[in-house]
Amino acid sequence: MTSPAPRPRPQAKPGISEIAPYVPGKSGAKGARVFKLSSNETPLGPSPKAIEAFAAAARTLALYPDGAASELREAIAQRYGLNAARIVCGAGSDELLQLIAHAYLGPGDEAIHTEHGFLVYPIAIKANGATAVVAPERDFHADVDAILARVTARTRVIFLANPNNPTGTYLPFDEVKRLHAGLPPDCLLVLDAAYAEYVRRNDYEAGVELVSQFDNVVMTRTFSKIHGLAALRLGWAYCPEHVADTLNRIRGPFNVSAPALAAGVGAITDRDFAETAIAHNENWLAWLTTELTALGLTVTPSVGNFLLVHFPKDAGRNAPAADEFLTSRGIVLRRMEGYGLPGALRLTIGDEEANRAVVAALAEFLR
Repeated sequence: MTSPAPRPRPQAKPGISEIAPYVPGKSGAKGARVFKLSSNETPLGPSPKAIEAFAAAARTLALYPDGAASELREAIAQRYGLNAARIVCGAGSDELLQLIAHAYLGPGDEAIHTEHGFLVYPIAIKANGATAVVAPERDFHADVDAILARVTARTRVIFLANPNNPTGTYLPFDEVKRLHAGLPPDCLLVLDAAYAEYVRRNDYEAGVELVSQFDNVVMTRTFSKIHGLAALRLGWAYCPEHVADTLNRIRGPFNVSAPALAAGVGAITDRDFAETAIAHNENWLAWLTTELTALGLTVTPSVGNFLLVHFPKDAGRNAPAADEFLTSRGIVLRRMEGYGLPGALRLTIGDEEANRAVVAALAEFLR
């Protein structure tokens, strides 16, 4: 007896089934004492002002949020000296990256990202039918010459994380300007500055200056990292006027929730809390780098709130073995196979207890 022919069903656009889904950092077993150091979350949590504003927003949950995000855009503009009309808010910077790809990419187009760049870039590119072009890095740093060498007449967007996740490295502003100068004027340079607040280097600039001067640069930022609002999904982009107009035409009319908007205002106006978070990160980033290096591990120098830690290749001491050992002790790091770095783990800077625990566990593992 022959099997019945399969019934037709709706089909996704070509190429969608070939996209590797984004896999977030694991969280560990529920109920057990776990140090989650896999998702670059701040160990200090959100500002008390953000928590207070979030709680107050619970009284108006029956009402739609302000679709224009006016109060938050004004608060961001005041904090950084920007034009509020050129700020677009989104459900995390992830949504803004997706909106940019949706607006500027289609079949036949190309977009470039670096070898170990954020995994959302190729997803956004391919989801819109465009071709993702990978530029190799040099010693885990973005390589301007490699990016420019891959620009063609079909290139529409360059996605550059600066600082980069997961490597923690950054491009000095002079190199970013050199990259921009080498691009055609109809190519959009997207500077993803999710970790900008952590950078303490005189030669770094997040992207405001270029956005202010040119029509083909966008800077994206997030409230998920230093501001501790990852659960609320909140981000913003600073754009040329024509790009802001484009994104506002295609985003959802109420794409950011009212509690997120309220908490965002509380967070961005609490400068003292942000400075405390910066100081904590600067202290423990240096301490962890020193301690892990002393154990014989290679650590890529980072300006973010995380470290890329490289392990020996021999069985029993490699990155997968280290991950298994740490997980058994309630310490969760991020595996890097998805980023093409199977020999490394990414370690988020935690609180003092977590930082000391991971060093002690790795010392035991390597003994």
